[in-house]
Amino acid sequence: MPRGKRRHAIDMRPSEEDQQSTKRQRNSYQSSRRYSKSEDAFSQKRCLTWFREYTTPDDPDTLGPEGMEKFCEDIGVEPENVAMLVLAYKMGAKQMGFFTQSEWLKGLTDLQCDTASKVQCKLEYLRSMLNDPNSFKIIYRYAYDFARDKDQRSMDIETAKAMLQLLLGKHWPLYAQFAQFLEQSKYKVINKDQWCNILEFSRTISNDLTNYDVDGACEYIHTIFPRCAWLIAELMEINFQGP
Repeated sequence: MPRGKRRHAIDMRPSEEDQQSTKRQRNSYQSSRRYSKSEDAFSQKRCLTWFREYTTPDDPDTLGPEGMEKFCEDIGVEPENVAMLVLAYKMGAKQMGFFTQSEWLKGLTDLQCDTASKVQCKLEYLRSMLNDPNSFKIIYRYAYDFARDKDQRSMDIETAKAMLQLLLGKHWPLYAQFAQFLEQSKYKVINKDQWCNILEFSRTISNDLTNYDVDGACEYIHTIFPRCAWLIAELMEINFQGP
């Protein structure tokens, strides 16, 4: 190779300083990727630290009503949002308004969430669970024991109406009439058989009541709600009356 060209080729090679700079940039990029992956991966330690933000020194293992309100604010939902009920179900929470540390870790480990933003990304998934009939039935039944006063075997009527509105209000076209029936009835509580049969009634009876048979498969609604007969009569009159 001619001397001049050889000298030119040597001059084109990166300097040692440039090589070190490139190496530092590569190491920084790889470190950044590792850090990003670490942030994305679920961390039980981070999940537990987050839980402590909502508890008090007096009871560090239980997230109570005040902590629940702050938690809901952080994830951007109201406490009465149905997603909160499904989240409580995923945690296996036993009492409305409270999450224990073990319940928190169980549910959020399952969802792989250790930050508010990760839970926000799961809210639509939680709501979508109610679109599956089997999942809906399981969560509906769970809601009874979750919401009732643990000192009582039955659920008080006001809590029942609120929970029925949450679960059936948008899914059962006849819910408004049934809610009116509960409002005007003298029931003070609803037991678990009644609770479960409300769902079965909403699923079994067609919206126009054409398949309603008091002596047939729907007899349980009269057995469970003896004073419900007038509701059925009223609904049938509404649906079958002439112009």
